[in-house]
Amino acid sequence: MPLDFSDLETFYEELAIALDAVAENDRELLLSKLSLLMARELGDGARTIELISSARNNLDQE
Repeated sequence: MPLDFSDLETFYEELAIALDAVAENDRELLLSKLSLLMARELGDGARTIELISSARNNLDQE
């Protein structure tokens, strides 16, 4: 089930805090670990691949 806007905003804020709390050279690792944990939690390999593609194709959009 997709997050509502309020929950998504909370997630974004917590992610920003986590990224600020780690060394700059560890941020990519943190995001990678988070991505893998979330993919595992989602439990749908095909959907995770779709989301990777979507994220990659929308890097220049806000």
